[in-house]
Amino acid sequence: MADRVKKVNYVYVTVPNRAGQGAKVLGELREEGVNLLAYTGFPGKGGKAQLDMIPESMSELRRVARKKGWRLSKPKKGFLVQGSDTVGAVHRHIDKLAASKINITAADAVAAGKKRYGMILWVKPKDYSRAARVLRAK
Repeated sequence: MADRVKKVNYVYVTVPNRAGQGAKVLGELREEGVNLLAYTGFPGKGGKAQLDMIPESMSELRRVARKKGWRLSKPKKGFLVQGSDTVGAVHRHIDKLAASKINITAADAVAAGKKRYGMILWVKPKDYSRAARVLRAK
């Protein structure tokens, strides 16, 4: 099966960098029926953490954010890659961008079981359209 590269929008919320904050946000999304295609969290500055969320429905995520009083970032763009987990699967996409001299801001990839993998990656906004063409993102 060929890899699928999808253009996605994501937002982030900043929370205190304390145990349980990510679980609280994810639990509230679950209770409200919001499905995430991808999620990543990491420490930020000043005792804060950033939770990046790629929702299946941005309007549903925004609805919950308003209800819970979360301050979401402005929407940003990235790519969601899904495909067969073979040797070099991630390298193919990273190498295409490198060959086109497109710098990757960040990337996270993980084996998903049943010989599948997923990756999210980000490039600078000025490189997004060109990266989408190089990756043949839909």
